[in-house]
Amino acid sequence: MNQTADLIRSATLRPDESQRTFRATLDAIARPGRVTRLPQEPLETVPAALLPVLALADLGTGVHVLADDPGWADVTGVVTNAAPAPLHRARLVAALRPATAAELRSLCRGSATAPEDGALAALAVPDVTGGEQPLRLTGPGLPGEVVIAPRGLPEGFAAARGHGDFPAGIDLLLVAPDGRLLGLPRSTHLELVTSRED
Repeated sequence: MNQTADLIRSATLRPDESQRTFRATLDAIARPGRVTRLPQEPLETVPAALLPVLALADLGTGVHVLADDPGWADVTGVVTNAAPAPLHRARLVAALRPATAAELRSLCRGSATAPEDGALAALAVPDVTGGEQPLRLTGPGLPGEVVIAPRGLPEGFAAARGHGDFPAGIDLLLVAPDGRLLGLPRSTHLELVTSRED
């Protein structure tokens, strides 16, 4: 019981922490491929990929937490008053463990008439740089094209994320343990780079 109470205290963001998390999340989505940072203080006790969900969730938002420890899902519900939702219906998802391609494919994408139903998912990755499979990003908010190489993406990530049903789709945040994050909004086209270009 004390451990749960400690987790709840840790996950209750101060207003300034919530605002800075909200701003970092919006900046990441508005500027795809550009690294932004979450506030550092909460990262001492809360998984980085959970922060965007804690800042954005409210009573009317269905939330799903993918974690090896189910305690974080319970804590998120208590702290935000958000209802738990199955993965395929959740509007906000925090993947505190590596998400599989199948889980990414199952995320709610909304529809052409209700794109707001598409999920925002914060995915924990070991690092937002240094990966072996570069990805080329193009689309709104990008100056031409940007190449990123996050570490720890599941095999088949690009296909599982999908693209082409805009305005329906999913918005992704790739979140490193130190709070650095990259946004991949649904409007961004993503493709595998088959060979590095100079």
